[in-house]
Amino acid sequence: MDDHPGPSTLRVFVALAPPDDAKEELARALAPACADHPRLRWNRIEDWHITLAFLGELPAAAVPPLRSVLAGRAASHPALRLALRGSGHFDERLLWSGIAGDLDGLHALATDVRALVRSCGIEFAERPLRPHLTLARARRDDPVSVPRAAAGLEGFVGRPWPAERLHLVGSNIGRGPGRIRYRDIESWRFGTALRAADGGAPAGR
Repeated sequence: MDDHPGPSTLRVFVALAPPDDAKEELARALAPACADHPRLRWNRIEDWHITLAFLGELPAAAVPPLRSVLAGRAASHPALRLALRGSGHFDERLLWSGIAGDLDGLHALATDVRALVRSCGIEFAERPLRPHLTLARARRDDPVSVPRAAAGLEGFVGRPWPAERLHLVGSNIGRGPGRIRYRDIESWRFGTALRAADGGAPAGR
């Protein structure tokens, strides 16, 4: 996402994203639920992400300092080993897939990211980290589809994968009709400084 030209404010969050093969594996498992519950507002597979810190609406001028500190943190952090597993819902309204793997590392990374954001003078609402991938939302007149879809996906176990990049993401919410669209402002590969210090060996070895 370019700084110029562009909107004066952005809806921003910091996130991880599963690789394409992991998303495609989940999409195949989701196919029966998508067919059975067409009235759910299904998220696009391109928009699937694991939010570490939701920063809300920020002026565009706040983005460059975030780029600097997040790039440094990603460079010094090894890739996390994660997996998509199971499903559930929040208040029968939001359908999600669960996250398994190095959850201690995921929580530690989120804590670091939130501290770095605040070091840039950016305040945001602190929300407990509940690692998940949002898949769909219910319409107001459909109180049963989300729990049923979650039950059908409860046994899903995806293959493990490395979370290789830290993403700073902006969305178009509140900027016109249609669905929310997410776009990377920038992303950074984990462990580049670690690999350099280890003579080029992959991070995490």
